[in-house]
Amino acid sequence: MKNPTLEEFIKFITAHKTGNKSSLISKITAEFNFILDRKVYYCNTFAVRFSSSKTNSFSNTVLSLSNLQKYDHIPFLVCLVTPQENKIFLANSTFLKKISHSSQELRANNIKGSFNGSDILREFNGLQNNANNITKLFAYHCEIGFEGNLERLVESTNNIDPTGTKFVVDKNTEQLIFKSIERADNFSKTKDYNTLKSELDSKLEKYKDLILVASHIENVNIRGRIIEYLIAGEDEELKKKLTEEITTEYSQMPYYQTKNTLGDYLKDFENYNTATDIKTKIMLLNSNPKAYNIDKFLEFMSRDKSVLMFYFIGIDSTKIVNKTLVSVYQEDLINSTITQQHWAGRNSRGVAQFEGKTIHKLIENPNHNTINQQTAKAFIEKMIKL
Repeated sequence: MKNPTLEEFIKFITAHKTGNKSSLISKITAEFNFILDRKVYYCNTFAVRFSSSKTNSFSNTVLSLSNLQKYDHIPFLVCLVTPQENKIFLANSTFLKKISHSSQELRANNIKGSFNGSDILREFNGLQNNANNITKLFAYHCEIGFEGNLERLVESTNNIDPTGTKFVVDKNTEQLIFKSIERADNFSKTKDYNTLKSELDSKLEKYKDLILVASHIENVNIRGRIIEYLIAGEDEELKKKLTEEITTEYSQMPYYQTKNTLGDYLKDFENYNTATDIKTKIMLLNSNPKAYNIDKFLEFMSRDKSVLMFYFIGIDSTKIVNKTLVSVYQEDLINSTITQQHWAGRNSRGVAQFEGKTIHKLIENPNHNTINQQTAKAFIEKMIKL
């Protein structure tokens, strides 16, 4: 979704090269309706922290991690004022290498410490972290969120041993994983595929009015979890609670025990054990959803009968646009899968992420479920080598 105030702000910053932080802040506050929270200026759609340096070197302390957590759901900018130019960096949690100051007690359940300018990544996934790429970079971050980055920051900050383990793939396991390609192709042509899709479509239809309400929740993680649970969840009392309480300002998903599986919706057939991950796509938003943990993906696909599917639901401001059920090996999906080891611990292959524009196209053309087996095999080989 367009963020016109942010775009206007970036243009203003790049045009007003004052060389003086105080002078620039005075101009900014006169031009934009910001609220000041300590040293952070924010509005509904983004937040910014100003800093200055006589050179391009930037080691100043920027912000505490606990304060960043408050703004991590919107673009958090750092504006560095230098004598030559004003530089803009995106400093959401996805783009931090580590936490530097007073962080020895940092743990997933104990948010401590601050980050410096030097802790902000200058490049991410081939994109320079600068004023030209703020929207594209934030699209990578918004589906991951603060919680998705916290464990990585704890590990990289305090050199804590990784909690995960890398799935070991030998020659025999590799052949088992390759067999999952043909199995996926066969499944997509069976009545079992139709049965699975009909079940998911039926659940979507049952809760469509509530799902439309949930689609307007700004917090992407809460929004996604609620919609996924309405379709795939098993606790009817929790669904009833959501039905009674859900609003567009809903801010906290009730606690429930999550399954440690790839998919949200599990269904076994005679020849297939399916796991389906439910993903919503707000059609007006530019976002790249997180797909799966690569080690879990390889382990699951090495099992007999395993089939991994994705159920994509397209939503605009007033209606459910369309939905589609596709294999993890769907050709367009494979070609738009991005691997992100930045989010991974040292003992992991990382996570996969989908390009949002491809999801958009699949939703608009729901019958395109082509699997190219050679492409899929090359994809698996790439995953194994990570």
